[in-house]
Amino acid sequence: MLNEPTMTKLNEMKLFTMASAWAEQQQTSDLAKVSFDERFGLLVDAEYIARENRRLARLLREAKLRISNACVEDVDTPARRGLDKSVLRQLATCKWVHDHRNVIVTGATGVGKTYVACALAQQCCRKGLRVLYRRVPRLLDELALARADGTYPRLLTKLSRYDVLVLDDWGLAKLTDAARHDILEVLEDRYDLRSTIVTSQLPVKHWHEYIEDPTLADAICDRVLHRAHKLKLCGPSRRKEKAGEN
Repeated sequence: MLNEPTMTKLNEMKLFTMASAWAEQQQTSDLAKVSFDERFGLLVDAEYIARENRRLARLLREAKLRISNACVEDVDTPARRGLDKSVLRQLATCKWVHDHRNVIVTGATGVGKTYVACALAQQCCRKGLRVLYRRVPRLLDELALARADGTYPRLLTKLSRYDVLVLDDWGLAKLTDAARHDILEVLEDRYDLRSTIVTSQLPVKHWHEYIEDPTLADAICDRVLHRAHKLKLCGPSRRKEKAGEN
C-alpha cells in the first residue's frame, strides 16, 4: 500500500487530524475486521470534530466572555431564582438569535446575571454564531476614544456585524449626552438585524428615568426591549452563598 504518498497528500490538504487518525488505524489490529466504510467514517468524524473544536475555540477567543467557562447546562434553575427551566431550554436553541430577538437579564447584584448572559453567549458560539462581550462602561469609553481618533464609523460597523452583542452592567454609571447617542447608534445598527443581550441591576421600568432624555429614552428602549425575552433573576446573592461555603 502506498501509505506515505497518501499521508503526504492529506497533510498538504491540511487534513492533519484525518492523517493522524489514519496513522493510528494502521497500528490498531482490531480495525482490520472493520469495513472500509466504517473506517472511513471514523476518519471523517475525527477531522470534523477537530475542526468544530477549533472553530469553537476561535469564536470563544473572539467573544472575550467575562466568564469563559459559563454554560447553559450549569445554570441553576431553582424556583426561588425566578428562572424557568423551560425558558432556558428554549433560549439554548438560539432560535431567538435567528429571529433577531434580544434577551434582557435583570436582578440585584450577585444573583448571576453575568453568568446567565455568558452562558447564553457561549451556547451561541457552540452554534457557530459570532459573539462579542462588553461591559457598557468600557464600551462607552471605546466609542468615545474612537470618535476622538476618527475610527468611530469603523467601530460601529464592527459592532453591527456580530450575531450577538452582550452589553453587561447597563445602568451602573450616569450617561453623558454623547453616551446616550452612542448607545442609540449601536442599537439602531442592530435593530431587527442582530441580537443583543443586556444585563442590568435596574428594573426595566426605571430605564427611561436612567436615560433621562425622553426622546432618546423612547428610541433606545424601543430598539432593545421590542420583542425581547425578559429574565428577572431573584434570590440572595450567589457570591455571598459561595463565600459562606468556604
